[in-house]
Amino acid sequence: MDGMANKLVGLLLCIITTLVIFREWGIADWTQPAKPVLVLVLVTILLFQVRLSRQAFILMAGLITLALAATNPGWFGIVTRGLETAAFVGAFFTALSSLRTVAQTSPAIQRAGTFLAGQPPGRRYAALTVGGQAFALLLNYGSLQLLGSLVTGNANAEPNPEIRGHRIKRMLLAIQRAFVSTLPWSPLSFAVAITISVIPDANWSKALVPGLVTSVLLAGVGWSLDTIFKPRLSVTPVRNVPTGNWGSMLPLVVLLAILIVGVVTLSTLTDVRVVGIVAVLVPCIAVVWMLLQHWEESPVATTRARFKTYVFHELPSYRGELTLLMTAGFIGTGGSELFAPVIQAIGFDSSYIPSWIILVALVWIIPLCGQIGMNPILAVTLIAPLVPPAADLGVSSTALVVAITSGWALSGASSPFTATTLLIGSFAGISATRVGLVWNGAYTLICGLVLSVWVVAYANLF
Repeated sequence: MDGMANKLVGLLLCIITTLVIFREWGIADWTQPAKPVLVLVLVTILLFQVRLSRQAFILMAGLITLALAATNPGWFGIVTRGLETAAFVGAFFTALSSLRTVAQTSPAIQRAGTFLAGQPPGRRYAALTVGGQAFALLLNYGSLQLLGSLVTGNANAEPNPEIRGHRIKRMLLAIQRAFVSTLPWSPLSFAVAITISVIPDANWSKALVPGLVTSVLLAGVGWSLDTIFKPRLSVTPVRNVPTGNWGSMLPLVVLLAILIVGVVTLSTLTDVRVVGIVAVLVPCIAVVWMLLQHWEESPVATTRARFKTYVFHELPSYRGELTLLMTAGFIGTGGSELFAPVIQAIGFDSSYIPSWIILVALVWIIPLCGQIGMNPILAVTLIAPLVPPAADLGVSSTALVVAITSGWALSGASSPFTATTLLIGSFAGISATRVGLVWNGAYTLICGLVLSVWVVAYANLF
C-alpha cells in the first residue's frame, strides 16, 4: 500500500511540475484548472504519510480555508491562488531535486568536494566559501549534506581534540554561510523564485547584480569574522597536502557555466520568467548529465531506470520537506488575505512610514519570524502582499527584492528551524539553536546592519 502511495506522490509531482511549466511558457492553458485539484489530492495523500508536525501545517491550511470561506466573498479565488502557489513550490522543488540526485552520485563532484574539504587552514574558509557557493547552485540543500559529510570526515581524522573542534566549527560555518550567500541571486534558490513571484514587476535579470552584491557582503562578513577571530591553538597542527588539485573543480565550473549561460540566454530570448526557465533547463541538464555518467553502460536504459527511481522512490522520500514548503506557500497566500482587512480595520496606514524604514524592516522581520518557527516561504508570502507597491514607496521593485532576499539569507543563517541550521547542527553534534544564535549570532547582527545600509543605499541610488 505504501509503495503504491509513493508512486502516486511521485507521479502527481511530475504532472504538477508539467502543468506549472505549461503555465510559465503559455502552453495548453486549458490544463490549468486541473492543477489545484491535483495539489489537493497530493496533500491528502501526504497527510497520512508525514509526521505530526507536518500534519499541523496541513491543518492550519484547512483552518485558513474555513476562515476565508466565512469572512471573504472571494474566498474561492484566494484559495485557488494559494493552491497555485503550493503547486509552484512543489514544481520548483521537483525540478531542482532532479539535478541534486545526479550530482550526488557523480565521482567528479565527490572529488571536487574532497579537494575543498582538504584545503590547508590559510585558505580553507575562502575555498569552502567560493566552492560552497558553486555546490549550492547545483545541489541546493544537498550541498550542505555532501560538503558537511566531507568536512566532518576530514576534521575527524585529526587526533587532537582541540584542533578537531575548531576545524569542524570553522568548516561547517564556511559551507553554511556560502549556501546562504547564494540565496539573494541564484536563479535556483527559493528566495529568488518566491520573491520575484510575489513582488509585481520584479524579475531576476534586474535583481541579479544587486543580489550578487548582497552575496559578496554576506560572504565577506563571514570571511572577515573567521580571519579576525581565528582561534589561538596551544599546539601546532600538522599540515596535510590536499587530495587532488584545482583541476578537480573544472567539471563543477563547466556545469555552472552551462547552467548560468542557459538561464541568461533563455531569459534574454524569451518572455518566460526565470522560474519557468529553471523548471525546464535543470531537468534537461540532469538527464544529459545522467546519460554521460553511464555512457559506457547502456546509457539510455540506465538513465530510464534512474529516472524511475527518482520519481517513485526519491521524490516521495522528501514528503516531509514538500509538505512543509507547499503548505507554507498556501498559508502565506491565504493568511495575507485574512490579515489585510484586519490591518485596514485598525486604521493602519503604511503610506506615512518612510520607505527606508519599510526596506530595513524587511531585512530584519524575516529572520525574526524565523526565530518563532516561521519558514521563510511562509513569512515572505504572508508579509510581501501587505507591503505597499514599490511605486507608492518611491522605490523600484528590485529594491524590495533586494531587501526581502537579504532577510531570507539572514533567516537561513540564524533560524533554529531552517534546514541549514538543522543540518549544520547535526554534523556538529549540537542543537540548531546553538548554531543559529551562538555560532551565527554575531554574524547575523553584523550582516543585518551591513545589509540594512546596503538596501537603503540601493533604493536611493538606483
